[in-house]
Amino acid sequence: MTIKPYISADVGGSHITSVAVNPRTKHIMDGTRANCPVENKGTVECITATWSSCLKETIRKAGGLSGIGFAMPGPFDYFNGISKIKGVDKYDSLYGVNIREAVRKALSLHADCPIRFVNDATAFGMGEAMGGLTGQYKRVMVITLGTGFGSAFLHNGLPVLEGSSVPQSGCVYHLPYQEGIADDYFSTRWFVNTFNALSRAPVKGVKEIARLANGGDTTAIQLFNRFGNNLAVFLVEWIKKFGVEALIIGGNISNAGALFIPQMKQVFSAGKLSTRIGLSQLKEDAALSGAAHLVDDTYYHQIAPLLKLM
Repeated sequence: MTIKPYISADVGGSHITSVAVNPRTKHIMDGTRANCPVENKGTVECITATWSSCLKETIRKAGGLSGIGFAMPGPFDYFNGISKIKGVDKYDSLYGVNIREAVRKALSLHADCPIRFVNDATAFGMGEAMGGLTGQYKRVMVITLGTGFGSAFLHNGLPVLEGSSVPQSGCVYHLPYQEGIADDYFSTRWFVNTFNALSRAPVKGVKEIARLANGGDTTAIQLFNRFGNNLAVFLVEWIKKFGVEALIIGGNISNAGALFIPQMKQVFSAGKLSTRIGLSQLKEDAALSGAAHLVDDTYYHQIAPLLKLM
């Protein structure tokens, strides 16, 4: 019996990307990718129409579907498919909307066609844990460094969201750190704000700072050293508690990993941690790969109780 492709969608703050995944190999199918910009302050009808248009293109290219898995930013009721996003200057119109039913209606899908949701950072972790560098490790932590600080803890490919070995919901961004919370220090804005406070030549992003560091700029080099040291020190507690065997780093800042990972390794070595540090292999496809697994009924029945905790 031939199983139709899994459709996967990654919903960002201003875009949606969708692909088809081969149910047997779990690899993204060539030629099925679709990308659409989204007016995130638009009406429910406007937003869901854009999402549906993107999904329709992928479904057409794939020749059908057996279900859809969404990597969705929070807050969100992942089990029931209802948006809880409010007051963050994007997708406010979706608050309280049953996204599952809205998408089902827009695509004219039968009631038995699964449409399932998971947190986007968790989806990234799932994708890496099951299809990336970390396939041989049982206990994995994945972090994403960009406009925000995302995280996920996984044991045998399943997210761990509660218990004494992980913070609540597997999230570290909100934990206290120095004068604020971790998200304030391990994100793009920390790099930009700190560099601009130290330099007479203001920058707009981490890419510019990395270029300066690679060119020998002392301020930029020291900033990356400081970032790597602080990040490792912050993570040590949870690395030890969860027994992390492999730490995978993704997000835009990871593109400059060569500038701060050596400092992280020094901190881990000093703390006698054998945790392997690696960069995401799947990159922007990690969340798409992870969300696709939701369509697999066997995997979904394992993760479904966890979705209620997200």
